[in-house]
Amino acid sequence: MSGTWQGASGPVALGVLCRASLAPHLIDSGDAEEILQITRAGLSFFGDAFGLTYPWGKYDQIFVPEYNLGAMENPGLVTFTERYVFRGAATVAQREGRANTILHEMAHMWFGDLATMRWWDDLWLKESFADFSGAHAAVAAGGFPDAWVTFASRRKGWAYTQDQMPTTHPIVADIPDLEAAKLNFDGITYAKGASVLKQLVAFVGEDAFFRGARRYFAAHAFGNTTLDDLLAALEEESGRSLRGWSAAWLETTGMSRISVERGAGSALSVVQTDPRPHRLTVGLYVFEGDRLMRRGGIDVDIVEERTAASAPFPPGASADLILPNDGDRTYAKVRLDERSTDAAARALSTIDDALARAVIWASLWDATRDGELAVARYLDVVARHTPAEDNAALLADALAHAQFAIGNYATAAQRDTLADAWLETSWHTLWAAPAGSDAQLAWARAVGAAASRSGRRATDLAAILAGTADAPAGLPLDAELRWEWLTALAATGHAGAAEADAELARDGSSQGRTAYRTVLAARPDAEVRAAAWRAAWDDVALTNDHLDATIAGVRAGGRRDLVARFDADYFARIRSASAESSIEIARRLVIGLFPTSDSLALVDEWLDANADAPGALRRLVIEQRDGLARDLWVRAVQPAM
Repeated sequence: MSGTWQGASGPVALGVLCRASLAPHLIDSGDAEEILQITRAGLSFFGDAFGLTYPWGKYDQIFVPEYNLGAMENPGLVTFTERYVFRGAATVAQREGRANTILHEMAHMWFGDLATMRWWDDLWLKESFADFSGAHAAVAAGGFPDAWVTFASRRKGWAYTQDQMPTTHPIVADIPDLEAAKLNFDGITYAKGASVLKQLVAFVGEDAFFRGARRYFAAHAFGNTTLDDLLAALEEESGRSLRGWSAAWLETTGMSRISVERGAGSALSVVQTDPRPHRLTVGLYVFEGDRLMRRGGIDVDIVEERTAASAPFPPGASADLILPNDGDRTYAKVRLDERSTDAAARALSTIDDALARAVIWASLWDATRDGELAVARYLDVVARHTPAEDNAALLADALAHAQFAIGNYATAAQRDTLADAWLETSWHTLWAAPAGSDAQLAWARAVGAAASRSGRRATDLAAILAGTADAPAGLPLDAELRWEWLTALAATGHAGAAEADAELARDGSSQGRTAYRTVLAARPDAEVRAAAWRAAWDDVALTNDHLDATIAGVRAGGRRDLVARFDADYFARIRSASAESSIEIARRLVIGLFPTSDSLALVDEWLDANADAPGALRRLVIEQRDGLARDLWVRAVQPAM
């Protein structure tokens, strides 16, 4: 599909392209026209914001199969994974995610292409700015006013996870060679950098920030730049010194953890670990009936470990929920005090502001990941409040976190009980969700994920897929959802090759053939899983997507008993796989097949014996070890049910 955009220098030809077999899903659905509208709005917005019109002639966007990346900002021909072509129903959050990626890559036409960092230690001048700009433009011009809510939940969540790993690094990193450069396309360079930029915009003011950006591009268009070049432009326009800010945020690792302690009367203390300068708001919420209502806020600048504040309440009154970082203005982990946690558990979904809910959802999940909030209690909060969560991204993230908590953080004694209960919650909420809504689709997907661990609804799911029972009214039972449900049935032993063959006859597309591999590999038979394991490592004909599908089958249902015998084989293979495979294939194998054992012994033995392994491989293994260590720790501190 083609179109034009009228730029300051004349018309620019636009194109949206994909494989012919996917064209009906992209063009007939109206998605291609939506993409063109976002593209026109983005080109106008960035041209005005950065003071230079789009400089690269035409602007084509092509969705390609078997793509290693999410997208790539080639001037004039931006490439995207064709996963952004939705073959079935898509939520607002999915469409927003696609728009964000479109605008992220478009921002690179200025940050990265028009002005390019001199060396890889300033990679953030490219990726952090594009990540920030994608969200900012999605709100300002892209038609997605909740993009910062999604950013708070997803991008910051990625950054917080990455920043707590032993492999974290400063946003402005020391990159001595290209091997080191390969390691830093991660949650620090993208999401933490964008989070910090959001703070910088607030610090210098939005108008001054974009005036500084225009000064920067005017001085350095078609050239190479450094951190100092950008800071100088921003300082000139804002009148603020940014060297201290840079030292505190761009040149350090880790994050502060911010909480509020209640004192006598209206006295409060804002407490932070790993002190940094923060400008934030402490939100004050009180119960009015069964609802939590915001009844004030305290704007504070904090630098030290403890900062005194005072709540604007009359004597004897106090807040039921105190929310540090209300509005998500700074980059920090938030921990709620006990009374606030109780209030959130009771009435989280009654808070009107989606951004406040995002901060609370993130805080509860962080507390669960740190072993401070019991998995069973977290699942109770999710079950109680997600049926009323009207932000599609927050809903999808909470559902995914619930499934992850059951598989990774629950003890062996808890897991089956929690998995059965979660499937029942998902099933009943699916049937109660409004017909044709984003929530209905999100819960249908949650049912598929939950049913891969619990077979309690296998008969019902099989009947719906076979057409002998009705699906919930308004639910689009498209090919994507059918394959998800069938994979779940296969993982619990309630579907086999015959059902997979029948589904492939319904959907013989390349995506259908890929999903077919997962269903076959997911069958809970030791020899089936062994054959899939060997194929993942040894079948060099597997494409990227087919390898992913095979690995998904091996891991389906969390059936550790079917793959535990391969733990030693994994560590015997990864070094040769890293040497003989492409970077992307090796990454998928090392991450996707890492043993989720009950001990760190094997991974520690490998790390000790392979100190000379390539840095990229060691980093992957170290990060997987860190995740396993967290899993084991959180399980160890769970209270008995």
